[in-house]
Amino acid sequence: MKYISALIILILLTSCQITETLTIKQDGTGTIEVVELRDENSYMQVAGENYSREEAFQDTTYVFQEYIAKYNKTFLKYTPEEQQLFKRYANVKAHLKKNSFEKEFRNAFTQNFNKVAEIADLYKTEDYANDLKNNYALTAENHYYKIDYSFDGKVFKRLVSITNPGQLQKEKDQVKNIDPKYVSLKLTQSYVLQYHFPHKIKSVSNEKAVLSSDRKTMTVAFKLSDCMQNPETTNLEVVLE
Repeated sequence: MKYISALIILILLTSCQITETLTIKQDGTGTIEVVELRDENSYMQVAGENYSREEAFQDTTYVFQEYIAKYNKTFLKYTPEEQQLFKRYANVKAHLKKNSFEKEFRNAFTQNFNKVAEIADLYKTEDYANDLKNNYALTAENHYYKIDYSFDGKVFKRLVSITNPGQLQKEKDQVKNIDPKYVSLKLTQSYVLQYHFPHKIKSVSNEKAVLSSDRKTMTVAFKLSDCMQNPETTNLEVVLE
């Protein structure tokens, strides 16, 4: 994988709003969507004069299964375990939009599921699609954590686990080396989890969680850069009545 400069890391961490929205229905089926939106005011402060010079245009929509079918010869070269990993993303729909003229940069990943355990780690969708397209080895990925979900009808869990401690430390070191002058800037970098449940919520493991008036929706907000350096802080356990 290509080395990402500290400036790019800074831009990614300080000019993005990520919202993960999960809806679980009475029968255990549901939908999850991850939306990554570039905050233009924050990006402009960090990018400086390069902000007006960027030239990008993309408006792409695909379902991951289309990549598996189109690049099937490549797909079949992967190990059975890696093929099963790709299949978890089969019904994930991606919409990637980058428009430097309209100043709209937005990625959305959506998945319908029959049970919560089927939910894929949507944040890796683009990487795995590119792996299939370019015949990359999965071992080359710089992912350093994974997200799993579970729900038994009463207890919901969002479990984040570190898979590559060495890469995590590299991420932390790069952030430490960012120019201190950026610290004083008023930048938007939010990471919001909003979950809708079929029954009232009894308790949430994160004390900062806000419940709706009917106690069926939970919202908790984090600082994005903190989450990237300490992904496990986004672990959640929600107990329903």
